[in-house]
Amino acid sequence: MSRRREPEFIEDVLIVDAGSEGMAVAKPEGKVVFVPFVVPDDVVDLEVFKKKKNYFEGRVKNIKKLSDKRIEPKCEHFGLCGGCKWQHMDYQWQLFYKQKQVKDNFDRIGKIAYPEIRPILGCEKQFYYRNKLEYAFSNRKWLTDGAPVGSHDEDDCKGLGFHLPSLFDRVVDIEHCYLQADPSNDIRLFVRRFCLKNGLSFHNVRAHEGLMRNLVIRCNSKGEFMVIIVINENSHVVREELVPALELAFPQIVSLLLIINNKMNDVINDLPFECLKGDPFLIETMASPRPGFDDLKFRIGPVSFFQTNVYQAERLYQAAFDMAEVKGDELMYDLYTGTGTIAQYFSRFVRRVVGIEYVEQAIKDAKVNAEINGIENCTFFAGDMAKVFTDDFIAANGLPDLVVTDPPRAGMAADVVEQLLKIQPEKIVYVSCNPATQARDLQLLDSHYEVKAVQPVDMFPHTQHVENITLLHLRK
Repeated sequence: MSRRREPEFIEDVLIVDAGSEGMAVAKPEGKVVFVPFVVPDDVVDLEVFKKKKNYFEGRVKNIKKLSDKRIEPKCEHFGLCGGCKWQHMDYQWQLFYKQKQVKDNFDRIGKIAYPEIRPILGCEKQFYYRNKLEYAFSNRKWLTDGAPVGSHDEDDCKGLGFHLPSLFDRVVDIEHCYLQADPSNDIRLFVRRFCLKNGLSFHNVRAHEGLMRNLVIRCNSKGEFMVIIVINENSHVVREELVPALELAFPQIVSLLLIINNKMNDVINDLPFECLKGDPFLIETMASPRPGFDDLKFRIGPVSFFQTNVYQAERLYQAAFDMAEVKGDELMYDLYTGTGTIAQYFSRFVRRVVGIEYVEQAIKDAKVNAEINGIENCTFFAGDMAKVFTDDFIAANGLPDLVVTDPPRAGMAADVVEQLLKIQPEKIVYVSCNPATQARDLQLLDSHYEVKAVQPVDMFPHTQHVENITLLHLRK
């Protein structure tokens, strides 16, 4: 049996960088140590408690000197709920380290030539920018008063909030979240009070029991809200009392849906929903990339994928559109098209768009949105990307002049990269939510493609996440 590593105490350690997963980086005595809840230029005493293959993990025992990059975090839950891990860092420095993250990944993983990275596009709305939040009910909330488990009565242990990192059965009972606009917090607190007052049971994920399971709140830029209540079994109290009370208290709620989920997981994409008020969707608008054209409209259902920061999504798509420099005669492929947002954003300014997405429901949404916008030059296909994006598919739909790809965090599948190298479109615009996997893919494409432009975009202030757009031209 291996012996447990005794923690090592190191004094007066300088924090030198901001790292992955919201951690900061120290390098005492040549060790690479990842440390949470500090910022570069802090000087701290560290307890190094875990050793991995190439790095260590540590925790701060004492802060000796505060960095001038620090600010006071707004949120009372900072450091506990797992979100907004950079809220204690001045926003301009957040942007600096996000841009540095792109460069570091391109240098260390991509190892390719690229032009000077354009200045990152920061977000004007640094708070209340999300249009979707998902909360979990739990009868085992995280107790913050230091009392031992079992010393509180049943109601005191009920919470509605976010899961703690690495603790799937515990939630932080959220009072005020700075991520979604009013009346989002009031809606959540209203639901929590109602459930406590009426003795409704909160979910116990270990025992797989308890009525109230999840609360999803979506909104659009017009201030209209969709509320999705997820319960474990049918309930007349929820239907006949909670829903009417919500309707009366919050006229901003224009869509109210009920989902019954008695599965072992919280995934609701495959479950039927019942619309108890209004329509089962919200409508979001997005400005055209060129003046003189009508805004685009997108129908957002309970499980539709849509950029969670619509204000910054316009800047992201505008930057991608400007990079592509379309002339109007292009056949464009939109890989990982989702609900067809990018495809339709480009559609009025190219000859034709072919969109591919593996989630079938997303393709259904894409077709509906195209119809709403009167767009007739987009064709959408559902299926596994590597199995759909084949020689036969390209023979049937034509060789693209332009490819826009916006894959998930894992990046593009190897078969997709190989197909791009085979068909060799003149331009590829690669939109990525993970610069590390993007850099990996760019290295694979480097034999045939030259990087012409790199544009980071901050979609999620106070987090370590950064989007990045890269323009590739076929080598001559």
